[in-house]
Amino acid sequence: MNQNVFIELINPFKDKVFRLAKRLLTSTEEAEDATQEVMVKLWNKKENLSDYNNVEAVAMTMTKNYCLDQLKSKRAGNLKIVHNNYTDREPLLDKKLEDSNSLEWVEKIINQLPEQLQILIQLRDVEQYEFEEIAKIVNMNETAIRVALSRARKKIRESMLNTHGYGIQ
Repeated sequence: MNQNVFIELINPFKDKVFRLAKRLLTSTEEAEDATQEVMVKLWNKKENLSDYNNVEAVAMTMTKNYCLDQLKSKRAGNLKIVHNNYTDREPLLDKKLEDSNSLEWVEKIINQLPEQLQILIQLRDVEQYEFEEIAKIVNMNETAIRVALSRARKKIRESMLNTHGYGIQ
């Protein structure tokens, strides 16, 4: 497989790989590193990629595994992951401020969920993967994924209602 064919093969999902890595690692720099690592691994396997039915699912699985390995090694070294996605911005309208606050709260709530649920929410609700594809990536059955997503969404909804109904937690 030549370089141009390889690039055409991975370009449609390269951004998805980055977004999943960003969701798990939270740091843009680490997500870029993870994306590059996955692309290198895919390049090294380029001759065998035609053996796979879904190269995108292989790439997403590799990304998930790489990121989880990175997180485990950080935890072992007692390093703290710093979340710096949001900076103070001055919105032009009250609506922008309210939306921004809601998005920040949802992001905080999602980040408090177990890693498995974070991955499922990223793949289904952000990346819009079908349940069948998610099942292949995370090695779970579709019913378990649906139940886990339902519970995660319920927890997010309840946390948001508590925040907006009773003030900041």
